[in-house]
Amino acid sequence: MAGIKVRSTHACFDGTVSFYSHVSSQTKTKMNFSIFFPDEKINSNVPGLIYLAGLTCTDETFITKAGALKYASEQGMALICPDTSPRDAGVDGEDKDWDFGTGAGFYLDAEKEPWAQNYRMYSYITKELICIMDNEFDIDIKKIGIFGHSMGGHGALTIFLKNQDIFKSVSAFAPICNPMKCPWGKKAFTNYLGTEIEKWKSYDACHLVTQNPTSVEILVDQGLSDAFLTEQLYPHKFLEACKSANVNLKFRQHEGYDHGYYFISTFMADHVEHHAKILNTF
Repeated sequence: MAGIKVRSTHACFDGTVSFYSHVSSQTKTKMNFSIFFPDEKINSNVPGLIYLAGLTCTDETFITKAGALKYASEQGMALICPDTSPRDAGVDGEDKDWDFGTGAGFYLDAEKEPWAQNYRMYSYITKELICIMDNEFDIDIKKIGIFGHSMGGHGALTIFLKNQDIFKSVSAFAPICNPMKCPWGKKAFTNYLGTEIEKWKSYDACHLVTQNPTSVEILVDQGLSDAFLTEQLYPHKFLEACKSANVNLKFRQHEGYDHGYYFISTFMADHVEHHAKILNTF
């Protein structure tokens, strides 16, 4: 694969986990991603499921902590995990805060300097990564789903709603549903996009689901002991927006579960199955 460097490869659950790096045309930095690929004997051209991780995570977090590989192997699906932002872009202040800059790209295309040149995670996912999946791996580009957690749940919902021609299924764990209203979202949007609210709307799931409704069932799981539930996540706003748009949202709430990967791993099998059922209809 020209331009794509293999960092490491590991056998796992009758498949292979591989970690890659490449120089991105979108972010103008080195970008990392990881893939679990089932053995080719399962299917020579498999469905692909992209996972977007949350704040502070990397391309390795999900693949090592979520417990998803066994289920992906059973379903004959590839799992693709990009990084959460550019790294070492040379932008002043990019490593200052844990919830903005490095590890916090928010899956948007920044428009405000000095972020606009590098922080283009929306285009990286929807254009560059999709192209890599299509050209470099035995993945059926007509069978691509997307899911994520927290900031990545926000990314999965918004990217899906704006690109239903590319992504055929979607789900999220504890997503930031209404970033226009929460501290994390306001901070990111102000610094990446500026103060024009109309620009914010194009990256807010509550707004997008009413503008770009879908006939596909959306699955969202939320822990009720999540420390960020009230101040940052606003799932009730997304539930209201889906009802208004007549969108089928399967919203599950779980007593005792928090925001972390213990929660995610508990319900991972359901999410992989959710995507497999939809993707295998195409």
